[in-house]
Amino acid sequence: MKTIAFLASPRKEGNTEVLLNEAVRGIEESGSEVRLFDLNSMDIQPCQDCGGCEETGECVVRDDMDVVYDAIRTADRIMLASPIFFFALSAQAKIMIDRCQSFWCEKYLLKKPVQAGPSGRKGLLLLVGGMKKDIGIQCAGSSATAFFRTISVPEHQTLSFPGIDSKGEILKHPTALKDAYEAGRKLAAF
Repeated sequence: MKTIAFLASPRKEGNTEVLLNEAVRGIEESGSEVRLFDLNSMDIQPCQDCGGCEETGECVVRDDMDVVYDAIRTADRIMLASPIFFFALSAQAKIMIDRCQSFWCEKYLLKKPVQAGPSGRKGLLLLVGGMKKDIGIQCAGSSATAFFRTISVPEHQTLSFPGIDSKGEILKHPTALKDAYEAGRKLAAF
């Protein structure tokens, strides 16, 4: 089973990364490998809405998204971990998701969705935000759901931790690390 993970936080060793590392540990201890993409360190240009992908389902912009496209296409499990900024996924997450317009064109215009392997396709969304209100979780979750469905991930689990802001604050949460670890193990299960 092939698992990929997108870290969409600009903060090194921050709350989002800590959570994602626990989910990755849960998967790896189940016997699967995880390929991690640190979106903040990648060269990914924003979608230009140029229409270049409408007839082929392939983006015409050449950058680090080329390896992301291949990884998404062949993955059985996909994880996205993002902080919540202004009721939304981080810019790092959103730039990658917007570039998946080519998958949208392939699925909905060309009627050729990404095919699932024998293990099916499932996802995990990890969200961390300083605000305690649910609106940030809901808005970010809606965008992530659109992403998952576009890349033919029909179901995903969401773990959200509002009210967590300062670096390292997630370590004080009574269940966050255990929850992320268990979500990783669950994602790895067939």
